[in-house]
Amino acid sequence: MNKKYYGVIPPIITPVDTHENVDETGFRSLIDHCIDGGLHGIFVAGSNGECMALTQKERDNAIRIAVDQSGSRVPVMAGVMDSSTRRVIDNIKKLEQLGGKCAVITSIFYARHTSQNETIRHFEQISKETNIDLMVYNIPMFTNLDLTVNTMKEIAKFDRVVGIKDSSGNFAAFQQLLTYFADTDFSVLQGTTAYAMVSMLLGADGFVPSIAPVFPQLFVEAFEAGRSNNIELAMKYDVLLRETSKILGMTKNATSANKFAISTLGYTDKRVIAPQDSILPEEENNIIAKIAEVEKMHVALKASL
Repeated sequence: MNKKYYGVIPPIITPVDTHENVDETGFRSLIDHCIDGGLHGIFVAGSNGECMALTQKERDNAIRIAVDQSGSRVPVMAGVMDSSTRRVIDNIKKLEQLGGKCAVITSIFYARHTSQNETIRHFEQISKETNIDLMVYNIPMFTNLDLTVNTMKEIAKFDRVVGIKDSSGNFAAFQQLLTYFADTDFSVLQGTTAYAMVSMLLGADGFVPSIAPVFPQLFVEAFEAGRSNNIELAMKYDVLLRETSKILGMTKNATSANKFAISTLGYTDKRVIAPQDSILPEEENNIIAKIAEVEKMHVALKASL
């Protein structure tokens, strides 16, 4: 097997300035922090990266920076999701020009879905138009279409389709994907952090947690515990990962919570793109306290080993 995409791959935020353009200096520093911390890849221009809130120019700019700054150190998965096949193909052509090697694609959205077959046709046509890797992104909360296991089996037959990031929360379907794609080069990544550790123990190739840049060492250790099939240790890390996920629920807007938490590292601003709700001062204090609590729990776990 030759898995290109595995491990802890954060769907990285897009730091922006007061004009809602990408803060290039801060973004480059954050990417370095993630890679230096041992994270295994970068997912740029995903939902956590506010991909559909950025202008197309700034979305391309974020991808350009991520590809350039990461270099050959870790793989970069870039979101090219859009509302039609033609629009996605245009986005991929731009990604190719920027040096990108992996496009992350959802079903189309802002549409009345008629069938699972439309997404199969979507990937079939896209696969004919590019030579870079294609990663399926199943996120029905935004697309209003949950890809079935049978749909995924059909999509996986197309050239260049290399894996799936499954954020459906449908764990029974995820288990079926793990079974079907076991012992293949196809990457199966868990997009719901609450299921990260049990997914690893059942054979997942990795997971995609938005809060990982705040706790890179913790998440890498958790991945290693799961990959080594150390059930007892993995379950101890599961407790900590679930505590980190609580941060995202400490504001109305999970992106605001995530951006503030990451801003405490000192590289980026907490600013979100209008008209999203921003974080309140009392919520900031709660998140700071939760970060400290998780760090204390991590130290205690390490000391107990």
